[in-house]
Amino acid sequence: MNDRLSGGEAVAPRRGPLARLIDIRPGEGPALAWSWAYIFSILAAYYVLRPIRDQMGVAGGIENLPWLFTATLIGMLALNVPFAWLVKRLPRARFVPLTYRFFALNILCFAAALYLAPPEWDVWIGRVFYVWLSIFNLFVVSIFWATIVDVFTNEQGRRLFGFIAAGATLGAIAGSATTAGLAKNVPTWGLMLCAVVLLEAAVFSMRGLARLARQLHEMPGSTETGEARDSAIGGSIWSGITRTLASPYLLNICLFLLLFSITSTYLYFEQAGIAKRSFPDRQSQTAFFASVDLAVNVLTLGVQLFLTGRIVGRIGVAATLALLPAFSILGFAALAFAPTIAVIVAFQVLRRAGNFAIARPIREVLFTVVPREDRYKAKSFIDTVVYRLGDQAGAWSFTGIGALGLGTAGVSGVAVPLSILWFFNSLWLGREQERRRAEEMASEGTTPSPLPVLRGEAR
Repeated sequence: MNDRLSGGEAVAPRRGPLARLIDIRPGEGPALAWSWAYIFSILAAYYVLRPIRDQMGVAGGIENLPWLFTATLIGMLALNVPFAWLVKRLPRARFVPLTYRFFALNILCFAAALYLAPPEWDVWIGRVFYVWLSIFNLFVVSIFWATIVDVFTNEQGRRLFGFIAAGATLGAIAGSATTAGLAKNVPTWGLMLCAVVLLEAAVFSMRGLARLARQLHEMPGSTETGEARDSAIGGSIWSGITRTLASPYLLNICLFLLLFSITSTYLYFEQAGIAKRSFPDRQSQTAFFASVDLAVNVLTLGVQLFLTGRIVGRIGVAATLALLPAFSILGFAALAFAPTIAVIVAFQVLRRAGNFAIARPIREVLFTVVPREDRYKAKSFIDTVVYRLGDQAGAWSFTGIGALGLGTAGVSGVAVPLSILWFFNSLWLGREQERRRAEEMASEGTTPSPLPVLRGEAR
């Protein structure tokens, strides 16, 4: 095809398949590929382990889950201090691999314990593993998104975060499918070794992304040099807490996560009870949890590829953030009137898919308008300690509701007003992010661009 029209006007070059799907700019492709590999490996590792954790939680007694949530919160508080010290003293390219390899060593210890220990130890090993994985999953994912927020600019994040999240979904599908297919024939310790290999792949991908960070921030639109982003962050090891408490914006992100976590815990406990009543043996329970995870992630991928970009582009950050709490209001109301297995499982699958496909990528955009120190320290504190504090509140309030004999209807009666509060909190956060972004762009002498719509026929 000729490069010019007959009238002499230039014809735009053909866009490749990826460029037709998303609004990717020259020079961003390699960084996007490494980001995909990075989050794919992290989520695949976690979803190999997640069904094992869920089965171990059931085996240890559903009545003990609130205590496991308490232990998780204590572990989160304890781990945040050494992590903040690493962030203070070391550059990103060093403290991120150290953190992932620390967790990989932990997995090897659990695998060895399951292989060598007598069967009567399995329940206690399972309880410790339950607490550990509940800490692991939030830390590794939070570190990933902190790195991504640090590497990509605000403008790039609004164009690319949704597509990067699809890499997380593919990793989760791969991990869920691996455990669902192998759980009945491969010992648990063997599945754990798969997760170790995937964590090392994440370290390799992170380093590939780090090598491109300086080049990425020398592109137009960046206000910080790559060298600045590669340096140690400094500050106090307690600044993640103090800066969060001093910022109304960060405090409202805390409230967002608290309300999400409390309501998620209610659904998780309902699902755990269903599994214990419906499936008699451990292997069947593990396969059930893996199948639910697989359904969630297949649905998530479909939404990410065909709906997320259109939704964000048309209704903006505030309304997009408010979608999940709005759906939760309807879901818990339905659960109050029809507390059946089908409704609980359907609500859980749809709600988790909505979080992963829509709410989570937009929530990460909230951190693009905060200082760099907050992206690691405050974000880590919020994503781990505050999140697990919500789990704790949800676990013990669920137990209290059950002790009163109110059942699923009582849980829904509490969850609906919490979801209404969450809805208005989401609207405020989205509007405040837009205001901060406009001020940031005005200080740089540029005009904020509208939210992107992912390109392609489906958009």
